[in-house]
Amino acid sequence: MKQRVTWCSLVASLLLVLARVTSGNAQEAVTVRGEIVDLACYMAKGSMGPTHKACAQMCARKGVPIGVLTEQGEVYLLLSNDQDADAYEAAKKMAGEKVDITGKKLNKGGLAGIAVDSVKLAANPASQRVASLPFTDER
Repeated sequence: MKQRVTWCSLVASLLLVLARVTSGNAQEAVTVRGEIVDLACYMAKGSMGPTHKACAQMCARKGVPIGVLTEQGEVYLLLSNDQDADAYEAAKKMAGEKVDITGKKLNKGGLAGIAVDSVKLAANPASQRVASLPFTDER
């Protein structure tokens, strides 16, 4: 009986350790909208937006890390997906653009990142609002 209690305690302890280790590395599928920024210019000078687009794309081509600055002001480091790097390569070409990024959210040592599964240009909400306004001819 004493041996069974010891064995059960050992198994329970291992399960708790395993649960703690796997929860720290859990990957959550996310989609975020924001601007792809080159992290060197963004972190050092706050550079972003249409006026910085050409520089951001040049930096991304040269291998400067890129991230996505969300509409909520959060920044995620963008990472290449181990199984398919095409989406990350496409994201580099979209530096300076507003996009929708889908991938696995990762956190390590206080740094948040997304392993990119897909990227596409974000729909322009302003143009959608204009297109949905009723036409009136008031002459």
